[in-house]
Amino acid sequence: MTSMTMKMPRDQPAAAAVSRNSRYALPKDNDTNSFLLLSKGDPMGFKPFWGSVGDQCRVTFESCDFMSYLTDVGNVCWFLEKDLEDAVRQLHRTVGNAVTDDRYIVVGTGSTQLYHAALYALTAPSGPEPVNVVSAVPYYSAYPEETNFLRSALYKWGGDAYTFDKEGAYIEVVTMPNNPDGQVRDPVVNRCDGKLIHDLAYYWPQYTPITSPADYDIMLFTFSKSMGHAGSRIGWAVVKDKEVAIKMTKYIELNSIGVSRESQHRAAKILGVVSVSVSDNSQSIGTNFFRYGKKLMAERWTKLKEVISHGKVFSLPKYMEEYCQFSGEDTQPHPAFAWLKCNDADIEDLEIFLRGYKILARGGNLFGSDSKHVRVSMVGDEETFNLFLERLSFIQDTNIGYVNDNVN
Repeated sequence: MTSMTMKMPRDQPAAAAVSRNSRYALPKDNDTNSFLLLSKGDPMGFKPFWGSVGDQCRVTFESCDFMSYLTDVGNVCWFLEKDLEDAVRQLHRTVGNAVTDDRYIVVGTGSTQLYHAALYALTAPSGPEPVNVVSAVPYYSAYPEETNFLRSALYKWGGDAYTFDKEGAYIEVVTMPNNPDGQVRDPVVNRCDGKLIHDLAYYWPQYTPITSPADYDIMLFTFSKSMGHAGSRIGWAVVKDKEVAIKMTKYIELNSIGVSRESQHRAAKILGVVSVSVSDNSQSIGTNFFRYGKKLMAERWTKLKEVISHGKVFSLPKYMEEYCQFSGEDTQPHPAFAWLKCNDADIEDLEIFLRGYKILARGGNLFGSDSKHVRVSMVGDEETFNLFLERLSFIQDTNIGYVNDNVN
């Protein structure tokens, strides 16, 4: 399996950051240029499962298939394939993680496009100024850049929901479970002039207990994180209000004139196979994707916690065990990312420090937090994850017995 490593030039600031902390030695193989790419949530950890299913998910097309822009002109989302709509509704009913009855399904090129579509749908060109978009720290690192990228007159990034105190309309993005720290979130601002977007990309059984079917005005899901198929670029929104669904559809029409029909059919086939395996109550890890995914994530979190427990340099968030209606048992979350904290007061920037060990993580500042935190992907390929544990263990082992007086 190809590991998520990168060839990069020597990083002098990172090496200097390690050398300034003389208690930490560099590994003997540090002159190699193999960087572990853990800053992105590329879900290659699920590839072995999909490689084992054989022809069950095979989809073939004739050269004359899907030539038209149009799919169903009578549907609110006129470019949504009926097979995908049916598969999405069935999967949510089977898993029990979202209400889809009497709701509108809008398909997008990943949930990123749907995020922009939702912002467009919730604002109006007649407004006196751009509507502030906020999210509670630590928020998904791409929200600020994505919100401000087009410099829209309709909306702008407004920062941390905890400190937001401006008058007037606002939009709050609630990510649940949260990216980067995996915690369950509720709205923070809670004012009558606000509107909500719920990003539920990780509300699936392999990552978190399914405690009840989500039922919010706008709910965003993605094929990337639910099934691990990031390259297909398929996402969907479950929307209560028809006018909002119409405006979201209009945005996508103007932005890309629909969504790839081939990708939709591939997604429909895979979602359908997963629903059948769950409905058949398959106990086999090899045939039930969610059982496979939960086992994989639980094993990885156990290994990471074991490494962290051997020293005082790093720490992780605490998670509560909850009853999962999908699995019928009490379980802890196993988030797609580890929100890693550095407890050594002498290390000012954990992202730069880890780069010295050729670990590429995403710094906490990008999430509105601080440089003592980084986000590390837990969904990459097995080889990269194991190398990460080895390098983290090396850092811990070179600092055994050290307790910084400023650790809190």
